Amino acid sequence: MKDEDNRGGGGTGETEEEEDEERKNPATVAMAVCVSGKCGGTPSVCSACLGRYLGRVAPQVSVFYSRMRRVLGCIALLWLSSSLSVLGQKLPTRDESLFQMQIRDKALFHDSSVIPDGAEISGYLFRDTPKRYYFVVEEDNTPLSVTITPCDAPLEWRLTLQELPEEASGEASGEPEPLEQQKQQVTASEGTELFSYKGNDVESFVSSSSSSGLYRLDILSTEKDSSLKIYATTTPESDQPYPELPNDPRVDVTSLGRTTVTLAWKPTPTGSRMGQPMHYCVVVNKEHNFKSLCAAEAKMDMDDSFMVAPKPENDLTKDRHRSLNANRVSGSKQWRSPGTNPKPSDIRKICIGNKNIFTVSGLRPATQYYFDVFAVNVASNASTAYVGTFAHTKNEAEPKTVELKDGKMADIFVERKGIKLLRFAPVSSHRRVSLSVHSCLDAVHFQVHRDGKLVLSQNVEGVREFQLRAKPKAKYIIRVRGSRKSASALKVLASTRADAKRPFPSLPEDTRIKAFDRLRTCESVTVAWLGTQDRNKYCVYQREVLDGYGEEQRRRQRNQCAGPETRRRDEKVLCKYFHSANPHKAVTTETITGLEPGKSYLLDVYAIGHGGHSVKYQSKLVKTRKYC
Repeated sequence: MKDEDNRGGGGTGETEEEEDEERKNPATVAMAVCVSGKCGGTPSVCSACLGRYLGRVAPQVSVFYSRMRRVLGCIALLWLSSSLSVLGQKLPTRDESLFQMQIRDKALFHDSSVIPDGAEISGYLFRDTPKRYYFVVEEDNTPLSVTITPCDAPLEWRLTLQELPEEASGEASGEPEPLEQQKQQVTASEGTELFSYKGNDVESFVSSSSSSGLYRLDILSTEKDSSLKIYATTTPESDQPYPELPNDPRVDVTSLGRTTVTLAWKPTPTGSRMGQPMHYCVVVNKEHNFKSLCAAEAKMDMDDSFMVAPKPENDLTKDRHRSLNANRVSGSKQWRSPGTNPKPSDIRKICIGNKNIFTVSGLRPATQYYFDVFAVNVASNASTAYVGTFAHTKNEAEPKTVELKDGKMADIFVERKGIKLLRFAPVSSHRRVSLSVHSCLDAVHFQVHRDGKLVLSQNVEGVREFQLRAKPKAKYIIRVRGSRKSASALKVLASTRADAKRPFPSLPEDTRIKAFDRLRTCESVTVAWLGTQDRNKYCVYQREVLDGYGEEQRRRQRNQCAGPETRRRDEKVLCKYFHSANPHKAVTTETITGLEPGKSYLLDVYAIGHGGHSVKYQSKLVKTRKYC
């Protein structure tokens, strides 16, 4: 009771609960007071409160100094908050329980200028706007490793050591300085520069024995807005998030094709040595090799969407999304600008598990590609780049050249969208070259090069005749490109003879067969077709078909190069010669008899030229009357 009376009348206003708090670690209590907002929530009030509190625990200030890191983290947060207040930005409200959780999870607690120990964090830089990060080393002779990974653009960064003020120990005066004054002293000190770098490589500062103090990291992007990754640790021997590269870190091309490239590389020793799960990701593009996986992902993000300045939560969401979806091509779809239709990207990312041999397919022939391989630590999602390579896919297979003989017909088959090369090298002197072409199915594209110079380029459908001026000892290359719809067949004849007759019969522009409905009977049909001024032989064939005979069956029979020799003898109706001096009156009719009532028949007319080569008119489907 006496002790209670003394505490109640001493005028200090202290309670038993406050004395219990003083017996705790002062740095821990100071951090809890600052974070919980008991001071009032503003930087000035919080600093004053912490100063008063720490003044009451001066005997334990040495312990407080050893735990300075947490307090400095609070100071950094207060300084950042004060800066935002000066700029007139409204500070967001927070859920206290969520905030405490983020502090415990170092991988998530990165939306500030404080770098957590042993966790890789992401950051974002605006162009020509420097950004500052802090990292605390509590004791002397501590190992230290700091790694910076540029993602979008080259960076300039500098690491500086700012030793903590001697006055902060309280040994000289016995009274600790208020934290606000300590912060001003640290900020005013330029510190000792330990390392600086400028470029886009993944670069690290490593020290086996570093001094205690506040380490300041100043980073600047001068080219454009850029993202980056930062990793710092005081236990580099045991904490190794980045996979180690093998002694030979090169990616080798083991097989090369027109549309495929096979890659091989030596596995990372980290998986077997450390027992950590690893997988590999392959990045393919046409521009250059990438020095980090985040650089490749940033390029994919840029191609995928119109990037705007990310909000702090977007950085966090983005990293968590990539960690959970390491095998998918990443991209921040939430950054897409409305109404933007980006072009398809030429960069691909394929994660393939723990295999160290992979074949990339779907490439273009005769194209140079760059290949990068990244070893990824599944647990930390940190990655290391192998030494990338590049390869040029093989050219399209050159089609086999067909030699044309003077005055001899050649049957040519071209695959769908395929190419066929024909070569004609006449040995005798000549004034001109005659080319006769009959495209049996769909139209084909026909090109003629004379001694490497293009002299003819046309689409050919049906029968065409071309006359080319000759040159002494000239050689002709004919390039035929097939139809996009289906395979193509054609007949080609090249000749230098001046008196050579045309191999194919002359045809009218309209090669349809007309049937006269009024002249139909139960046993016959009457048809007509056009002729020309040249005397040609015409042969008529008929074949009974089922009533369901349709366009598909008719399409199979439309090969104009299939002549009468492909028909059965009992299908032949008649052959006749016909011509007319007046092309407007070159019409012939024929009545086909001996048919059955109510039956369907397919009629074909073949025009046969002087050389025996025939051309078929368009087939005609007719039907006799069922009742007469």
